[in-house]
Amino acid sequence: MGPDVPLLNDYKQEFFWKRFPQTVLGGPRFKLGYCAPTYAYVNQIILFLIPWVFGGVGTVLYQLNTLEDYWAAILAAGLMLLAAFIIQGLSLWVRRKSVAVETFTSENTLADEDEFDFSSCAGSETIKFIIPGKKYLINTVFHSILAGALCGLGTWYLLPNRLMILYVNTGATAVLFVFGWVTVCIGEYSLIINTAVETATFQPQDTYEVNALTRPLYIFAFIAVDLTYRFTVIPVLLQTAQILHVIFVFLPILWAIGILPPVDALVLWVLEQVLEFVFGGSPMATNIRLFVMFTVSAGVVIATFFIPSTLGVVLFTTGMGFILSLDLSQLETSFRFCCSTADGSLQYPKYSSHRIGWQLGWKEILIYISIFILMLTEAGLLHWFARNSTTSGISPQTILSYILIVTLVGWKICQEIQGAFILFGLFRNPFFPKGIRTVQVFKQKRTILMRVALIQRILLNYISPFAMLAFLSVDSSLQYIHTASLCIGFTRAFRMVWQYTENALLEVVVIAIVRLATLQSTLVWWNSLGTGIQLLMVGIIRDRFFQAVTKLKFALTVLVSSWTEKKQRRKSSRAIIILNIILFPVVLMIIALASALSAPLLPLFTLPVFLVGFPRPNKSWPGSVGDAACICPDSVYYQHMRHNLAAAFCTAFSAGSLGNPTPGCHYLCRFQDRLVWVFILERGFGYCCINIKGLELQETSCHTAEARRVDEVFEMSFEQNNQARTCSLNHHFSNILTPSTVLPVLVYSDARNVLTGIIDSLENLKHLKEDYAKVFIWVLLQYIKNKSKSEHVQDNQPLQQNTTWLEENIVTSMRTGSCKGRKNSFSMNSEIFPDWSDEDIFELESIGKKTGIHPIKNTTGIQQMTTNPIITSIPGSLETQSLSSDINDEELPNRTPMYGLPATDKGKHRLMETSTQEMFPAVVFSSPYSHKLKVPENWRSGPFPSLLLQELLKSFPEDWYSFVLNLLDIFHSDEKKSIIFEVIGDTTLKDMYSHVVMSCSGIMLGTDSIIPSPNQVFKVYSGDLPWSLGLDWLTQKPELLALALKAFRYTFKLMFDKACLGPVENFAELVSYLEEYDKNWFIGMVSEPQWQQAVLQEKPYLFSLGYDPSLSLYTGRVLSLQEMLLHVGQLNAEAIRGQWANLSWELLYATNDDEERYSIQAHPVLLRNLTVQSANPPLGYPIYSSPSIHVSLF
Repeated sequence: MGPDVPLLNDYKQEFFWKRFPQTVLGGPRFKLGYCAPTYAYVNQIILFLIPWVFGGVGTVLYQLNTLEDYWAAILAAGLMLLAAFIIQGLSLWVRRKSVAVETFTSENTLADEDEFDFSSCAGSETIKFIIPGKKYLINTVFHSILAGALCGLGTWYLLPNRLMILYVNTGATAVLFVFGWVTVCIGEYSLIINTAVETATFQPQDTYEVNALTRPLYIFAFIAVDLTYRFTVIPVLLQTAQILHVIFVFLPILWAIGILPPVDALVLWVLEQVLEFVFGGSPMATNIRLFVMFTVSAGVVIATFFIPSTLGVVLFTTGMGFILSLDLSQLETSFRFCCSTADGSLQYPKYSSHRIGWQLGWKEILIYISIFILMLTEAGLLHWFARNSTTSGISPQTILSYILIVTLVGWKICQEIQGAFILFGLFRNPFFPKGIRTVQVFKQKRTILMRVALIQRILLNYISPFAMLAFLSVDSSLQYIHTASLCIGFTRAFRMVWQYTENALLEVVVIAIVRLATLQSTLVWWNSLGTGIQLLMVGIIRDRFFQAVTKLKFALTVLVSSWTEKKQRRKSSRAIIILNIILFPVVLMIIALASALSAPLLPLFTLPVFLVGFPRPNKSWPGSVGDAACICPDSVYYQHMRHNLAAAFCTAFSAGSLGNPTPGCHYLCRFQDRLVWVFILERGFGYCCINIKGLELQETSCHTAEARRVDEVFEMSFEQNNQARTCSLNHHFSNILTPSTVLPVLVYSDARNVLTGIIDSLENLKHLKEDYAKVFIWVLLQYIKNKSKSEHVQDNQPLQQNTTWLEENIVTSMRTGSCKGRKNSFSMNSEIFPDWSDEDIFELESIGKKTGIHPIKNTTGIQQMTTNPIITSIPGSLETQSLSSDINDEELPNRTPMYGLPATDKGKHRLMETSTQEMFPAVVFSSPYSHKLKVPENWRSGPFPSLLLQELLKSFPEDWYSFVLNLLDIFHSDEKKSIIFEVIGDTTLKDMYSHVVMSCSGIMLGTDSIIPSPNQVFKVYSGDLPWSLGLDWLTQKPELLALALKAFRYTFKLMFDKACLGPVENFAELVSYLEEYDKNWFIGMVSEPQWQQAVLQEKPYLFSLGYDPSLSLYTGRVLSLQEMLLHVGQLNAEAIRGQWANLSWELLYATNDDEERYSIQAHPVLLRNLTVQSANPPLGYPIYSSPSIHVSLF
């Protein structure tokens, strides 16, 4: 679609302009879109002004010196509490009345869904329109109490005398009093009358009515500061109260534009910010871990304050900082796994869902304990010597400062040359390998880089932490530790050493440089803060500075690309760009404010119109990670590769080629048609937690356009020739994607081929029909051999000649599954005809429609078909039934069918057969060992007449049958060759196999000599068997049907390989093909569950046959498991947060869910469509989202 597609369609525009005034005013609906009586508006105005009236009564009585200020507040609170209970009680009564007595009124089907039929000023419809009421009774009581408290405290907060004391200006007092009460009325209306839909929406659904508390919460926060100033003597609170009173009157505007977060997002954001910048922790992967870690970290700070000895403080904060920086969830998981194993060892399975790389075992625990003891020893000794040292000269901190500066520079250089680009992605790294196309070439060329990576790891993981510990342990400000600020500062500093070693190193070096630069002068105010608070301030400035830089780059990218990308030019683009240039200082202020609040920079409709989004937690979305995804058959490919991809990221993180893995970083991985989104959730010492999302494989036009640009960026970065310039500019610097590195990952390579010239070749189809019997013999013998072994039949047990084996009587079960008889039985081949019914004579429907075949997995490991079998009998015959299953084998005479009797009723006959059992005569083998290879007795009765069967048996490959028998290893004896010779010469056994194989061949490919058509081949391959004389006979035997289908698919794959690689020379080569198929291949259909199981089980190869109806082409698909190169790039984190913030506003508030809306169209620079896809459902639609995965950084 063109760039001038409407941002909002006409219906959504009308809806938006009805909703936005309601949001501004806190809930009153004055713009309905239809004609409403005047009293509907008057009633809302009255209810809106009730808090002001009650507060005005208290204010007047206070101003007249009739009541004290607190009594005036209590009076206003009591009146508002009474009014709130009356209002909510009235709403509850009306709702119960409307449920008890339903009135049937004529509805206007053409009216809007929110239209009400008003009958009177106080009618039930009017009350339900104005006061929707609460869903829960507890909220009715709780919100009413809050409404009373809010009115009382608001009266106290806005007393004119109090405002005159603050500003000493009558005009300012009048303005603040009037507009302040407007703010209070808006908060009251939203709390007790009708909650407005907030522009700052975090949860898709307000299940527990939390949004009603958002506006009152901010009002209470402002009042709390003023009350604190009234009852304390802190001078700084005077200026704070003056500023907050001014901001108070602008709260409705802040609520309307969505800067202030809702309650749930606010709580999580505050906890994360305090945990990260005050306690030195990290955003956590789950909300529960966030609450637990916040509580424990706060306890550590409080405990530090009460430790009397500075040496004890150093040891305690050092030890707890190290412990809290570890992934403590590993201890719980390790303990559970230990208890679940018999030997109690900490050995994790190959596909543990939480740990990759560095797995917590006894060795790792010993390493952690060693580091713990070593760092406590270092910190304790250095602090003790520094405190008792009386020597003068160069201080130890000065020496350590130079060591830390050199360490930072060396580490940064080693890390920078690991990636594809240097200097913030502006120039290509001259040391990074060029012309990377294969895994072997990449591994050879990166040998030097891996050596440098080793140096980088040593500097970062071993030298830097202990150097920083030494720097902090000898600090002089530790002598004044028993103040709240110093306790917080040093607790954070000692923890940051391990939690964020890279950031801590930068912060300590900044402090060291400042001190070295001011050796000849004294910064009194700076030095009075103490090292801990200095590091805290530097940490906040560092974080906000880098946020501002990335936000500025994002803003410039949106602004410039709106003109340079021709498909993004709108009619309004020129005017918007001019306004941004004129108001550039305002744009900078918006970026600075968003950075200060750590809030996303929201580009409205992804246009260069910037707003400040509300602060939200690091994950950007509510709920747990990995809980929701738009699952489809392609999801299994991402599910399979997540472990291997996480292991590859472990290597890349440890080498430094992906930069600093800090929470909030996003990475995009590209391989063939797959796009993987990786997001860092949590970071600690030696680990990080990531979330892996898989984007759709069925590419839309927008998806394809952006994927093509991603391929261009990666190809230019990684696959350019060696003759390219050594240090060239990044031509895609403006793109939000910066290529980082290439990772070898064990994944499935997907190859699709058009089978024109193969499947439609008469020669190939002729070979297919000829080879089917051979392949089926091999498949059947392998099945019988495996089944014989599973039944634990004793090998080499000689039996007397002419011994009979009679199994228990078995009938086809109505349930899906294989026959589970253990005794051997046999029945002579009989000619069984289908039932004589009119619906069966001319029914040419395929088996898929007729019997409902579904592939399942059977205990023997073969693919089995579930079907609803129809038991047939020979028309006009009476079959002798067994009366009891307890009769001995000797008491059972040989029974034969009796012909010439009248035909019985079909339905009654079937019912009788399902409850009785067939009899099978005994069979005599010429070899006593043949019983190990006998086929199940219910397979031996052929479906075809004798003449037709004899014609089919002429094509039975006896030489191949003998060859395959020679290869079987079922007989373990010194006379193995003679035993096999006897079995091969057993004509009874050969007749069994020839009847079964050729009967199935006739059913699958026809009994005549006509070569099957490509369409018939495809249908049989997919399990859609055409009607034939023996179809019902085969479908009643699920195991045999599964074997026949398996053999047909093997035969088709053999035909495909022979067409591509050449003909098969001899039987040995054919056997090697079949053994390869059976061991390393899954040959089936993509739509089958077994296909997904084979992917997860890492079958080396998978093959599927498909058909494209739009092009009338048959296609072959081959998946091969191999190590491939996966391109990885880092995304601009603020660009992702900004686009996600716009997505949340646009869908949750403006409800702009149009699939062709402007903000979802392809944008090759912003990758807008891919970013929308990667959002959490229901706003985004990734087809796979993993749970939190622990990745080692070692």
